[in-house]
Amino acid sequence: MKRICKILLLAAVLLASGVPAQAGIRDDVLCLADSLMEGRGHASRGSVEASAYLLRRFRQIGLEPQIQFFRTDKGVGRNIIAVSRGDARSRQYTLVCAHYDGIGFIGGRVYPGADSNASGVAVLLYLAEALKDSGRNFVFVALDAHSEGLAGAETLASDCRWNLSMVVNLDTIGSVLAPPNKYRPDFLIALGGKTHEKALEKANEGIGLRLYYDYYKSKSFTEYFYTRISDQAPFLRKKVPAVMFTSGITMNTNKLTDDADGIDFEILGKRAELIRNWLQAR
Repeated sequence: MKRICKILLLAAVLLASGVPAQAGIRDDVLCLADSLMEGRGHASRGSVEASAYLLRRFRQIGLEPQIQFFRTDKGVGRNIIAVSRGDARSRQYTLVCAHYDGIGFIGGRVYPGADSNASGVAVLLYLAEALKDSGRNFVFVALDAHSEGLAGAETLASDCRWNLSMVVNLDTIGSVLAPPNKYRPDFLIALGGKTHEKALEKANEGIGLRLYYDYYKSKSFTEYFYTRISDQAPFLRKKVPAVMFTSGITMNTNKLTDDADGIDFEILGKRAELIRNWLQAR
């Protein structure tokens, strides 16, 4: 009970702070990567606490979330879904998603999962707040069970109640430790984004990130990450267009060292701003 109360206190601080949404990105990463979350391992106590935190954050933003339950070999999964209907004339929605489960608690040690994927979830929450009054329709989903064969994304794709025009997936997006060009750590990788290059470059005006549309110039790795092992994959199989935003795998990915110190919050904020500009203008 003491652990749960402490997590709820952290959430209450965010609720009362009144800080701008972008300033909350750091707070969300710190909370999700805190040892109290026990690495957010799927079907663990830490995962349940993380899902409770996400429900509170969506409500604080002004959206009414719901839980999509499903089962895996490890236990019960929980996708946290919040719908923002800004255009009553349109039946189409953009799905914005990020998985919140991590490695978890192994051998008595917590794997924080700050970059993978507290960073993606923090940007998801930022976008939910920034775009809720945009006049467009969005489905924001924090996905569970990425580690279990993308089970959360598979469940959502197979039981999707919305007419999706696009999927935007945020997966490991906070680091500058593995830039495609060592002289440009201010970068963002947008797999599937080549067809949106003009719009993304427009959204990047005034921000100045270096955009890449492949995974380190490797055709095979680009296809692997885009079509097989991240959460847009089940939607691609259903012919829904998708863009995956990432900053790549680093020396910290899925390691004990994946904590908030490995995230460049200034660059992460710029990445979030670019994605917001792009989605706002679509």
